[in-house]
Amino acid sequence: MQKNIKLNKTVYLYFVSENISFPQYRKYKNEKSFFKISSLTEWEEIQIVGSKKLLYHFTVKILPDRNFINDMLWGYEENWVKIEEMEYITHTPSTSREGNQ
Repeated sequence: MQKNIKLNKTVYLYFVSENISFPQYRKYKNEKSFFKISSLTEWEEIQIVGSKKLLYHFTVKILPDRNFINDMLWGYEENWVKIEEMEYITHTPSTSREGNQ
């Protein structure tokens, strides 16, 4: 189902699914980034750089962020792989960094 919302004379198209539950988990096919999508406005990313694991927290503030979450939730198969919570947890580092983009 699609829902149009008019905001400040600009129409944004939001994809709404009644069947989606949070959190959702994804990873890049190269297994260098793992994602936890907590809601339509928040996600975490674990980046693996060499032997380091970096955890970033994001909150949607601009349209490209919202598009990124939508891409991870719907039609994600080309860029991401759906994973289970346990796979995400196994890559969680002991410390995190704030990364609000």
